[in-house]
Amino acid sequence: MGIELIEGEYDTHNWLEAVRGFEKEPEKGARCAICFDRRFEITAQKASELGKKIFTSTLLTSPKKSLKQLKHAGDALGAKFGITFVAPDYRKASGTQEQNILAKKDALYRQDYCGCLFGLTMQREQQQKLADELFSPISQQIQPESIEARIELYKQRWEYEDNNIEYKIIKERFLNWRQIHGLLKVKKEVIPAHFLPYSTLKNEYTRGKVDVQVGELYHMNRDEVKFITLDTYNKLSHNHYKNIYQLIYNPPSLKKEINIRNKLISNIYNLSLIIIVEIVPTQKVEILYKSHIYEDVREVLLKI
Repeated sequence: MGIELIEGEYDTHNWLEAVRGFEKEPEKGARCAICFDRRFEITAQKASELGKKIFTSTLLTSPKKSLKQLKHAGDALGAKFGITFVAPDYRKASGTQEQNILAKKDALYRQDYCGCLFGLTMQREQQQKLADELFSPISQQIQPESIEARIELYKQRWEYEDNNIEYKIIKERFLNWRQIHGLLKVKKEVIPAHFLPYSTLKNEYTRGKVDVQVGELYHMNRDEVKFITLDTYNKLSHNHYKNIYQLIYNPPSLKKEINIRNKLISNIYNLSLIIIVEIVPTQKVEILYKSHIYEDVREVLLKI
């Protein structure tokens, strides 16, 4: 859009220290004031260094923020650096709706929270939604509608624009999934295991024994749990993992793993827990597993 972007340091540690003790503050509370002071000071200082006379903030557009609180912080720091804080009310006269229209017209990403992990957590709790923006698996596998997935989508969008390819960003409703944790034990010893996407368990804990093999699937006698060997996984995924640790820390894409699941179970609505191990245990096993499956909406990039 022809606007120069100067990207500031993403200083998470010092921000967390600054708001320590204010984690449970509501929106427009004391934590917001601390955050505004910190961010506005860096912005005002940079504007002063560049010889600019005014500065402002996109937070002024948010209905979740206090204009009075924003203006107080901006004016104080503007006075400190000898510049003026510009604080129009972008929300009045249906301004919020107009912002949405303009953002959609230019296919701009419009985040629905300020960036604060505590504010986001409370907002998602009120909405009875999972704060999946805060999830980043140890495998670094890109999860559906995650921050990483959005970044990939907008990188693709930039590529289309650079090559004059027409595109459209649309939204679609889908079934999302996040794994919280997973653990497999045999005789109280933890066994390396990988859990396929869209696996679920009725309760967080179960135990049982594998009692039947049908094709390449081994079935436990409780809670619809199923096992496959790493050799079977390699065959279905066309990979050559030497051990489970390699798979855990460097899995294929989520899409490829869903394809593996569909090859094992023909019913796409089947949410059984499927565990990959090097050797299927013959003794009783214990499983601690938790995941969330939920309705969600994501953006999709389409060529026109």
